[in-house]
Amino acid sequence: MQDGHVTPSALDALAALLRDDMTGVNRLIVERMQSPVPMIPEIAGHIVAAGGKRLRPLLTLAAARMCGYGGDHHIGLAACVEFIHTATLLHDDVVDESALRRGRASANALFGNQASVLVGDFLFSRSFQLMVDAGSLEVLAILANAAATIAEGEVLQLTTANDPATTEAAYYDVIRGKTAALFAAAARVGAVIAGRPKADADALDAYGMNLGLAFQIVDDVLDYDADQAALGKTVGDDFREGKATLPVLLAYARGGEADRAFWRRCIEDEQQTDADLAHAIDLLRSSGALADSAKAARDRADDAKAALKSLDADPVYLETLAGIADFCVERAF
Repeated sequence: MQDGHVTPSALDALAALLRDDMTGVNRLIVERMQSPVPMIPEIAGHIVAAGGKRLRPLLTLAAARMCGYGGDHHIGLAACVEFIHTATLLHDDVVDESALRRGRASANALFGNQASVLVGDFLFSRSFQLMVDAGSLEVLAILANAAATIAEGEVLQLTTANDPATTEAAYYDVIRGKTAALFAAAARVGAVIAGRPKADADALDAYGMNLGLAFQIVDDVLDYDADQAALGKTVGDDFREGKATLPVLLAYARGGEADRAFWRRCIEDEQQTDADLAHAIDLLRSSGALADSAKAARDRADDAKAALKSLDADPVYLETLAGIADFCVERAF
């Protein structure tokens, strides 16, 4: 793989490298989401069965194996990371009032908000049990801090949600917390569990952080520029929910007074007509906001790949993880 060259099969390649480990992770996920309360495995199973890329647990497995880890605690930590992610999805869909998740009816649409929130809480609790099982205070600190940072990011997003004049710095604070922090922690714990030096853990942390930033920026672009069936959620959800994502911030900053009035009405006041989404997409394209947001994602992906260069590790994993950075940017462009 050359720098800047998309590797569509990078995720498949990583999954193939870690097939046996991932089988163990999936087995543990099914085992630990069981409960004598029938609704818990029913709701947890609904979102787990919907699939998803399992990218975050794959990062934990890859980092551990790449760093020479020969034990089995990485299996539990990868499952822990996936439980944290799944819990946040359940909570996010309630907050966002989302009807779709990964192309299927969301858990809150099927089971209601209360049950979805409480099962999300259950999965968070399971994740902490898995952290403790690893027997490492450092690992516990990394993942517990990530869980807190995710919650902070979600709350921060509420404070900027309907403000098209939000700064880019505030936007990055939001996505660093709500998305990238878990990518960073997922990669870092692999090095820690393998007993690698702090410099290696820091490099993987930087890789994960930049990968997560790229991933979220792309998601925010796709909300305005993707095929709904391929996206697995309703195109325009962010717009309808009044989210001040990077494309909107750029278009607002570049717009004339009429354009800014449009964004204030739609995003700040949430007063929208059926024709507004199409007009928003036209403004995002004509202002270059979508293209420049995609470039911002590419820059973060390049930063992720650069962070890997300091690692003395298995070159097969290094190349595949670099390919994952390209995959995250190119997955729908």
